[in-house]
Formats: sequence, C-alpha cells, structure tokens
Amino acid sequence: MYSLAQHKYLPSFHHQSCTSRPLLGLARVYCTTTPTNTKYRPGDKQLPIEQGLVPPAPTVVTATNGPIDNDPSLLSTWSHRAWVVAGCTTLLISLGQSTKVAADLHMWVEPIIAGYVGYILADLGSGIYHWGIDNYGDGSTPFVGSQIEAFQGHHKFPWTITKRQFANNLHALARAVTFIVLPINLVCHHPTVHAFVAMFAGCIMFSQQFHAWAHGTKSRLPPLVVALQEVGVLVSRSQHGAHHRPPYNNNYCIVSGVWNVFLDKHKVFEAMELIMYFTLGVRPRSWSEPTSEWLEETEMPS
Repeated sequence: MYSLAQHKYLPSFHHQSCTSRPLLGLARVYCTTTPTNTKYRPGDKQLPIEQGLVPPAPTVVTATNGPIDNDPSLLSTWSHRAWVVAGCTTLLISLGQSTKVAADLHMWVEPIIAGYVGYILADLGSGIYHWGIDNYGDGSTPFVGSQIEAFQGHHKFPWTITKRQFANNLHALARAVTFIVLPINLVCHHPTVHAFVAMFAGCIMFSQQFHAWAHGTKSRLPPLVVALQEVGVLVSRSQHGAHHRPPYNNNYCIVSGVWNVFLDKHKVFEAMELIMYFTLGVRPRSWSEPTSEWLEETEMPS
C-alpha cells in the first residue's frame, strides 16, 4: 500500500492573483500559480492510494532477443548436408528397388496404393510426434530433447523457420531416416514394402520443409508450392497458422494436414492427454496458460 504521505513534501497550489483589463471591449483573465512546499506533520491524515487502482507498467514484447538472419544456429554445416545426402540416398535406393522389382514383376497397383497409404500415414505420424514434443518432455529428454527445445523456441519465434537453411532444417530427421531405412534396404526387396517405406519416410524427412513453407508468405513461395498447398497436397498456411494461435492444441499435422480436421473434431489428442494424465500423472503443456517462453514474439523489421 502506498500513500502520498510517504513523500517528504506534498505539493499544494494556491491561487496567487487574477487580474483583468479591458482589451477591445473584452476581458482577458490572467491567472498564475506558485507551488509551496508543505512539510508533512505526523498528525496529518494520510491519503491512501489503492494499489489495485494503479495500472501495471505495460510490457513491450519484441523479437530483439530472437535469432537474427546470420545466427549460426540457422546456418547449415557440412555435417548437416552430409546427413541430408545420406537420408536422400537411402530414400532413392528404396524407391529404386520398388520401381525395379515392380517393373520386373509387372505389378504396379500394389506399390502405388502402398505409396499413397505411406503418404497419408506420414501426415498422421507427423501430428502425433508434433503433439508429443509440444506437450511433454524438455531439453533433458533422451534422444529428442534437442527437438523439444527447438519446437518450444519455434513457438516463441515461429518466423525463424523460414530463415533456416535447408540442411539445417532437415538434418535431424534425415539422420533418423538413414538409420531406419538403410537396414530395410539391405534385408527387404519387396516392391510394395519399399514403396510404402520410401513415401512414408520421405514425407517425414521433408515434413520440416513443408512446415517451413507453411510459415512463408505467398508472394515469396514458389508457385508450385503455393498450388500444392491450395489443393491440400501440402499443409496450408492458414491451417497451420491456427496451430500458432490460442489454445495451441490443434492442427498438429504438418505434411498435408489431411488428418487435422478429424483429429481435432473428435478430440483425439485431448483423449490421449487424459490417458497420459490418469496413467502416468503427467500434465501436458496445453493444459496450462502459455508462459513467456511459449508466447509468440513477432519479427521486428530490420
């Protein structure tokens, strides 16, 4: 609680003089005031100021503390590029094996259907993974801690994903694809399996690029990408934009977004959160009000 009596001197203002003199038949009034210093006496009544009536100082949020264009964390390294090359190589081997064997056996329907199923399930897989790292774990979580931190930072500075270089954005998923797809290439030679694996793993690996395009502006995106977004082959900018608005618990899928309407309408992720809570006692981040580490900061023009 604050009071005016806490100040050593209280300003009081006394009317000193008012004079008038005629000017063109009108009266012009001059008033002056002079402050006098009045010492506070212990017996004087204090004038309290309710603390609740004092508005808090406004908080100005800027992105000045966010990554900048030449931030090393946004640039690709030779290690990043090597992993992307390795991931693409394993995908091409899988696709090549599927095409060769399918041509030799004259079977095309099954691999095509398998590839389509892989594309559809990749969108679902991207949503489940996105939901998991958005809501659970932290930087110390084994294997995925760095990605959890990255996604939390992405919610605070979503525009930075458009500034990440290609290999920087994809290398983590490319590494996972390499270790998973390479053994399959060595032990399996069925065209249907390879068609599914190549499409599913390829969409997962490039989902971060689809994600980056979903944050881009239409005028800066390649026309083909915009066309694919508008017909629903890739996740659209408007659909993913809803994920970055309160309550931050929907539209998790980032390949095509085809699953988002179904999952959100039937509250699938909310049901999974309840299961996690009642079985493991873990609350998802989406149940709490966003903290300062979560709230989005907009990019300031340079």
